[in-house]
Amino acid sequence: MDITGAQKQVDNWIKNHGVRYFNELTNMAQLTEEVGEVARIIARRYGEQSEKESDKQKDLGEELADVIFVVLCLANQTGINLQDAFDKKLNIKAKRDHDRHHNNEKLR
Repeated sequence: MDITGAQKQVDNWIKNHGVRYFNELTNMAQLTEEVGEVARIIARRYGEQSEKESDKQKDLGEELADVIFVVLCLANQTGINLQDAFDKKLNIKAKRDHDRHHNNEKLR
């Protein structure tokens, strides 16, 4: 599925299971919360912090999906075609960063 399809799927979910979209500020707070959950898993599982027993069962994929869901909600409610925005951004990055990372001594 492409991003446009995912946006439609989220919109259908909201229409069929939700009452309405939360307002943009609420969704921004939710996004921050979900990103924090991803950060907690990464910091403990892959970083230097020790992982608590209660955190070992947390599913990183599920938390990343939560982030995507809220981002898609924000795109839908603000009228952004995220597929177009993503394609444009990827083009910009490809042109701007074509040689940048290959020439970065820190990445060798």
